[in-house]
Amino acid sequence: MPLPGRDGWVSVIAMVQKLTPPISTDVNRAGAGHPEIGRCSDCPIRHSAVCSRCEPDELLQLEDIKYYRSFAPGQPIVWRGDRMEHVASVVSGVASISQSMEDGRTQMVGLLMGSDFIGRPGREFAPYDVTAISAVTLCCFRRRPFEHLIATTPNVAQRLLEMALDELDAAREWMLLLGRKTAREKIASLLALMARRAHLPGMSRATSFELLLTREMMGNYLGVTLETVSRQISALKADGIIVLDGNRAIAVPDMARLHREAGEDDPRPEPARDNARRLF
Repeated sequence: MPLPGRDGWVSVIAMVQKLTPPISTDVNRAGAGHPEIGRCSDCPIRHSAVCSRCEPDELLQLEDIKYYRSFAPGQPIVWRGDRMEHVASVVSGVASISQSMEDGRTQMVGLLMGSDFIGRPGREFAPYDVTAISAVTLCCFRRRPFEHLIATTPNVAQRLLEMALDELDAAREWMLLLGRKTAREKIASLLALMARRAHLPGMSRATSFELLLTREMMGNYLGVTLETVSRQISALKADGIIVLDGNRAIAVPDMARLHREAGEDDPRPEPARDNARRLF
């Protein structure tokens, strides 16, 4: 049997890559490989994640069932239909939630950022695909022990309920964005969301952040074309609403002005608006 030519090898390699299961880096409970995380008390999402209401003794229980996993940009985290052996909080990075139709059409239906929650206690299989957009680190909890912890620890159960209600409010707001906002308002809303999530409330009116989404991803998420995204970003730049520094870095001289461009009357941070915690 003759060996394939160059183009044939390219096709073979692409097929192997497609069939290869996702590979991630597992990190032990002590946080080896992630010295910036360490113990739960030192975690960067300690006061905003599912564990934010936990008492010291409850944190010790979480320590016993947690481990860290890291994913490279573009790497699948969860496939739709996968058995969910664990739930997780996003420690760092950005991931997308997407859903595909039978004919291959795909829609991004959500973003996961720091302290957002992946998985739903009591649900065995994943209903969506989750893919790392940037380098992502997850703090994972084995699902069965976590479900037991919910039943015996009111603080964790209460925080999960708060996060679920926050997400419900955020979903209703996103319906308004998709159904009624102009293309300019959609782009401004997404940029305002990314800026708020990248920084703590109460910071300066001027801020900057790294836009990890490509313009194609932004268009998919907002229901507009790639050309529309590029045109509206250029318009916001020309009007001084944002300042572009290279391909990724975006500076916002006045957050209140960006909020007005997004059609948001009240720029004050609200948990339901800024910190929707994904549970699925």
